[in-house]
Amino acid sequence: MSQISPPSTPSILARLFQHEAAGGIVLMLATLVALVVANSPLRDAYLAALDAPLSITLAGTGLTKPLILWINDGLMAVFFFLIGLELKREVLEGKLARPSDIVLPGVAALGGMVAPALIYLSLNEGPLLRGWAIPTATDIAFALGVLALVGKGLPLGLKTFLLTLAILDDLGAILIIAIFYTDHLKLTYLALALVPLAGLWMLGRLRPARVAPALLLGVVLWVLVLKSGVHATLAGVVTAFFIPLKDRKGGSPLHRLEDGLHPYVAFLIVPVFAFANAGLDLGGLSIAALTSPLTLGVTAGLVVGKLLGVLLATFALVTLGLARLPEGAGWGHMAGVALLAGIGFTMSLFIGGLSFGEGAEMDAVRLGVLVASAFAAVAGFVLLRALRR
Repeated sequence: MSQISPPSTPSILARLFQHEAAGGIVLMLATLVALVVANSPLRDAYLAALDAPLSITLAGTGLTKPLILWINDGLMAVFFFLIGLELKREVLEGKLARPSDIVLPGVAALGGMVAPALIYLSLNEGPLLRGWAIPTATDIAFALGVLALVGKGLPLGLKTFLLTLAILDDLGAILIIAIFYTDHLKLTYLALALVPLAGLWMLGRLRPARVAPALLLGVVLWVLVLKSGVHATLAGVVTAFFIPLKDRKGGSPLHRLEDGLHPYVAFLIVPVFAFANAGLDLGGLSIAALTSPLTLGVTAGLVVGKLLGVLLATFALVTLGLARLPEGAGWGHMAGVALLAGIGFTMSLFIGGLSFGEGAEMDAVRLGVLVASAFAAVAGFVLLRALRR
């Protein structure tokens, strides 16, 4: 008589990558490696590799860009595609499906975007005003990773509040990029982009759903949007909205794509972006650098602005009786979550690159984002750890 073998125990590595904090940890490691390389004898090779031109051509026609732009415009389009899938899923069946569930985190997200922008604007002037949106974003993976590291004993609704806030924060960042970071619009390419859009709409009406052709049309859309002057990563979000939630057999193409892409985005694309964009030369680090208007605007915006914006918006709604705090949560918990919302990192670095490109200004942005994100992560962790039941 054959014996049934017990289920195999996942390896340590498998359990590590399944942990909620895994994405945030890998992101931190990629950032540390970037800082080490950028302050080592490998710095020149690191910068030369990022500036190296890479061409993709077909019949003599194509795109030639430095490697850093392929990462920021190309790989990050996949990142935004995943965000688009998550947004659609949450709107149709998740935390954004009922308007009553998004009132509190929605208003908190809005306050957490307005206050940092106002603080940044109050500390800068002239051409530097272009960076006002840098401290408005929250890094979902980083923030949820720190919350997971706090461990058990926190109110269950706290994670839902932070996740919903961060999702809406990302939606706000997408709208900001679409509206304020479009330069030299080329209407011909924008008109041509309507062709793959129409194709995506037609594919979405077919049963069964055709995912592979939709992804191919998404690539065409990405190229045309890139040529039009609108930031190309938005093509990823738009393509995601055309992926159907359900097919004729009851399966979910959206869920399959989201589940399949998530490990690659969390453990490859976002860490590669961090490695390429977080390499700050610390040799010139000084009090003057830390207190420059640009660095101070980013740092204060993320730490002070997010804390005040989220807390004040939440306090106003609760005081007016329009919403209630998550079950079991107190104002200390909300302050901890508001601090974690100040971890801007991926989105802040991304918007910083759109605002200033490379140069001294971007180094100041990197310094502000790194200092603010580290402080917000540590302060939020310590506060929430102390409040565990």
